[in-house]
Amino acid sequence: MAEKKIPVDSEKIKMAIVAGLPLTITTYTLPHDMEIYMGEVLSDFLRRLGQEHMIQYLTYCQQELITNAKKANTKRIYFQEKNLNINDENDYKLGMKDFKVETLNNISHYLEKQKKAGLYVKLVIQYRHNKIKMEVHNNSELTVFEYKRIHDKLSRVQQYTSIDDAMNQILDDTEGAGLGLIIMILMLEKIGMTEENFQTICANGETITRIILPISPASERDIDIISEEFQDTIENLPQFPENISRLNELLSHGDAKMSDIAMQISNDVSLTAELLKLVNSAAFSLSSPCKNIADAVKMVGIRGIKNMLFTIGSLKIFSDMNTTSDRLWEHSYQVAFYAYNLARNFCPDDKSIVEDAYVCGLLHDMGKVVFENSHPEFLKSIKKICIEKGIEGEFFEKILSGVNHGEVGARIAEKWNFPKSISAVIRFHHFPENAPKEFHRLTALIYIADLMVYYQEAEIEYYQIDADVLDEFNIRSKEQFDSINDKLHAAFVSNAK
Repeated sequence: MAEKKIPVDSEKIKMAIVAGLPLTITTYTLPHDMEIYMGEVLSDFLRRLGQEHMIQYLTYCQQELITNAKKANTKRIYFQEKNLNINDENDYKLGMKDFKVETLNNISHYLEKQKKAGLYVKLVIQYRHNKIKMEVHNNSELTVFEYKRIHDKLSRVQQYTSIDDAMNQILDDTEGAGLGLIIMILMLEKIGMTEENFQTICANGETITRIILPISPASERDIDIISEEFQDTIENLPQFPENISRLNELLSHGDAKMSDIAMQISNDVSLTAELLKLVNSAAFSLSSPCKNIADAVKMVGIRGIKNMLFTIGSLKIFSDMNTTSDRLWEHSYQVAFYAYNLARNFCPDDKSIVEDAYVCGLLHDMGKVVFENSHPEFLKSIKKICIEKGIEGEFFEKILSGVNHGEVGARIAEKWNFPKSISAVIRFHHFPENAPKEFHRLTALIYIADLMVYYQEAEIEYYQIDADVLDEFNIRSKEQFDSINDKLHAAFVSNAK
């Protein structure tokens, strides 16, 4: 009977790369079709990052690490059945004497037993901050003897000049991890890495083997070149509409009177409509509609009006571009709604976060707008530059998917003199840990709102969301997260009717 092939979801891989999210695959028995699937996910992941040269080497490393993790789990079951203490040196030596032969001759039995015991092997791959992280976890902590063995092998790597040299010098029938580990380090050296890029740690009941690799210098150069070309697009974006710039200038004066602001807005039909729409939205929950601009100005406040102007001006400029992505803006409006309501519930005492949450949620992906809506002739000219500078067209397309859209969006915000809080959120909304301290909580809030919408649309899974960020807002379980998300979604749908 032919093995059933597990399909690879390329869109989820793309989403994980763009958002810097981890991809995790867990297995208990590691059947052959799962090994193939893990390899295909890694290959697709590396291709999307333009790191095809790593595929052969990292695929070997992945196979070696997951095989060793499965073997470690099998060892725990074997020692239990032999009534041997795996942490006792004499028992360890005795058990390892026949471990390989006895388990290979009855491997189905041991795999079934370790599955019942809940012993898993977990692969994690992630692209973040221009680095690729690949980890293999298993919930069998290393013994002192196993850890010493790994350390000894890593220490001996330098004495081998090649893989052939290592194979000729090492003969070890007790545990296959020895030679395999050395070959893996030698393979990493072929792509410019050392044993320092490899770590083995024990934490929270798991053994974690980790490989961290920077993307190739050539790829970093290509990203920089393309980003510079998009910088030209940013420079050519128009300034804010004159009516909005004039009102912004008035708001910037500390002695501006509310009556003067109300009069300035009243002279502009579109701004009047937008302000009344904002005040009469669910955000203010008024018992009766507000129809007076002076009252509306007092209600929204200076900061609220500024945020409204940033929103209106941005949407006006982007709507005048060649094309617009309805799906992108629908996502942004939903994130804005979620962010504002999360802010009211989680940060009620921080007025600045509550006031800024909506505009930050709405404009967090403005860098993607530039990627998606750039004029075809402009994209054609950049492709030509890429070809001239030796950048593959395929890699250019990958960058267009928005890998660095946070940086591009932040540069646009800075061009338009947005407050530092909004620029910071746009730049770091996928990496809140890197946001300036004073804007960290707001950025973390937008991060959660953004991923909640993607989660609602089944584009990501709960495990991919940073547990530390969830913990900041006292979200401690999937059930709690689901409950909050369902309430927000229902309110958004109801509000949109």
